[in-house]
Amino acid sequence: MSDAIDPDRIDRAVEHALARRKDYGAERLDESQLAADPFVQFDRWLAEADERGVYEPNAMVLGTIDAEGTPSSRTVLLRGVDDRGFVFYTDRSSRKGRALAAHPTASLVFPWYLIHRQVIVGGDVVPVDDEESDAYWATRPYGSRIAATASRQSQPIGSRADLEARVRDLEEEYAGVDDVRRPERWGGYRLIPWRVEFWQGRTSRLHDRLVFTRDRADAAAGWHLERLQP
Repeated sequence: MSDAIDPDRIDRAVEHALARRKDYGAERLDESQLAADPFVQFDRWLAEADERGVYEPNAMVLGTIDAEGTPSSRTVLLRGVDDRGFVFYTDRSSRKGRALAAHPTASLVFPWYLIHRQVIVGGDVVPVDDEESDAYWATRPYGSRIAATASRQSQPIGSRADLEARVRDLEEEYAGVDDVRRPERWGGYRLIPWRVEFWQGRTSRLHDRLVFTRDRADAAAGWHLERLQP
């Protein structure tokens, strides 16, 4: 069987996608509607995304650049946000962890397609301290703590059976004990933003794009708001 790409199949897929094109014009985003603080505005939109049925509204696409300058993206879950920044947790020895060690800057995209909105964030990333990582680790379900301990995220493994065997070994080790220790390699990161864009889909692709920016060298600096052309 040939592995060649069928151009006719691609054309049909594109035609199908174009036939399903939707108009995003039901809502607008004016400067007068926006909170003066992007964190306040984000909280509002996150709550609305949840209320309006967006699946996993705290899911975000995290973009990083590794030591060789290669970009990569993956979906992670937002686990905290306040005026210090956006927090997520992972295995720091993973691909994303190694990239952040090499280049501690990243982007986030909250893709709320259902309500024709996006929030796009750029900023510098710092590790969350051990106390905060421990506190969040303790809230995770038992199975998630076992899985995170068993898995060396992003590292090759021979088979699914090998991974499941590690899980069984840990379940035996911690039988009757709920206090699964947090691995040193596992912890949180905080993205401290210097750019936050609120994107609202509009008719004829004349989308609303309102962007908050501040001095990257001064996280305490005030925010500047401007509108971008779509």
